[in-house]
Amino acid sequence: MLELLKKCRLCPRNCNINRLEGELGFCKAGSTVKVAKVSLHLWEEPCISGTRASGTVFFSNCNLNCVFCQNHNISQNSVGTEVSIEELSNIFLTQQKNGAHNINLVTPTHYVPQIIEAIKISKQKGLAIPILYNTNSYENVATIKALEGYIDVYLADFKYYKNEYAEKYSKAKEYFYHASNAIDTMFNQAKEVEFDSNGIIQKGLLIRHLMLPGLLFDTKKIIDHIYRKYGDDVYLSLMNQYTPMHKAYSYPEINKKLKPKHYDSIIEYCIGLGIKNAFIQDSGTASEVYVPDFDLRGF
Repeated sequence: MLELLKKCRLCPRNCNINRLEGELGFCKAGSTVKVAKVSLHLWEEPCISGTRASGTVFFSNCNLNCVFCQNHNISQNSVGTEVSIEELSNIFLTQQKNGAHNINLVTPTHYVPQIIEAIKISKQKGLAIPILYNTNSYENVATIKALEGYIDVYLADFKYYKNEYAEKYSKAKEYFYHASNAIDTMFNQAKEVEFDSNGIIQKGLLIRHLMLPGLLFDTKKIIDHIYRKYGDDVYLSLMNQYTPMHKAYSYPEINKKLKPKHYDSIIEYCIGLGIKNAFIQDSGTASEVYVPDFDLRGF
């Protein structure tokens, strides 16, 4: 798998650079995995965090460049600590030992070859809890196909319908094309959503959408697409937690919080469509309080 790093085309950037020789592409990830935080996380959807928390592993670097990114210190400034594949496998095992319901790989795309190798090692040593792939969905289909058999649950963002928004706010060309194809591949792998007796997700696809101020019509188009394609065979998570951070001040139209009435209107829209399987958020989630402290601790 590590051979894929010689001509890196893991994501739609297709940088085609040799990361094994120290070359860096758009995401700035090298040949060694960099991790910013390992934690037991209680702020995911109830079916993910449960009572014992989700075993998150926040990876440094990212193949998007979102102007509003709340995790910009790790996604765009490369804050983190390098770990070997063996060390990463031990992180997974420690999360299991500490009682995590699952292993939650946060922004993992650019480290897929190393992650697969780490999963192989940790499974040989007894890793048995579900593994979640928590992605922005700006993925190449080939990368998602390589994950078959290693990932139990796909937790996929679906950020934009119109490409002009994706380019403006995340520097991502043809986001909808790549994200929709990648999510199709995830669905074909994961199939029907399954939960254990405690309501913790064990298998399947959960699609997240973070609503942005002023993009109400874009949100509706994404919901239409998801429900038309998958019906109630996937779970939808509608998020109202957008908090203007990082460079959002340069974009007045999104340098503000989401209007509660817009979020409520989307909930009503989903009900009108007949959507049954969806998570919604309470008010008060749009706060910097919920931004993790990337203190490089926990591993």
